[in-house]
Amino acid sequence: MSNPDTYFLRKEVSNSDLTELKNFLYPRTQYGDKEKAFKFGTLIDAMITEQDRVNYYKLTVDDVVYTKEDFELATEMKKALRMEARKDQFLAQVLEKSDTQKFMINKNQEFEYGNFKYTLDTRCKWDWWLAQFGFGGDLKSTFAESQKQFNEAIDFFDWDRSRAWYMDIAGSNQDFIYAISKKNLKIFKAFIKRGDPIYLKGKEKYDELAFKYWMLLT
Repeated sequence: MSNPDTYFLRKEVSNSDLTELKNFLYPRTQYGDKEKAFKFGTLIDAMITEQDRVNYYKLTVDDVVYTKEDFELATEMKKALRMEARKDQFLAQVLEKSDTQKFMINKNQEFEYGNFKYTLDTRCKWDWWLAQFGFGGDLKSTFAESQKQFNEAIDFFDWDRSRAWYMDIAGSNQDFIYAISKKNLKIFKAFIKRGDPIYLKGKEKYDELAFKYWMLLT
């Protein structure tokens, strides 16, 4: 049975829409197999946040078939995250108490580019949302093998832009990323607060792209 999720059919602007616009306006050399990486990311997200979509016997997420090797790696990555939660009390709370794959809509969200003001209908979908605290975070798989490489990936893959985008849709003042290495199963993390360098750089990135989206596509 196909995933009945209609989130991606919605018309509000998402961070993924900004990514598509960026790739169109500023194409750059792709490193590795983008589709394969996205497919694997879907697998690890589903294993950790939407287990009902995963069929371990058929090696599928919804109707998408994976290799045995992909399932084995994703399973080991999931175990690594669970092991990390034994010593990381915040992560343990995230895994226990978060609403997973929660989407939010912000109608007529206000933007300002220079001195020009405009609005867009926006959306986002949280891997983890902690309703009792009013903030959430993101789960990533990564090829990074060190915290330094992970920090560089935040900028390179525009994860800072996505976190600022999500924070501003929700009106939250903090955010986080947990990433699991596909290379050595290490867990890396970043904690973001409104106004800090990661947030400000991410907001700067989305401000430019959101204005171009409004100008070109609305």
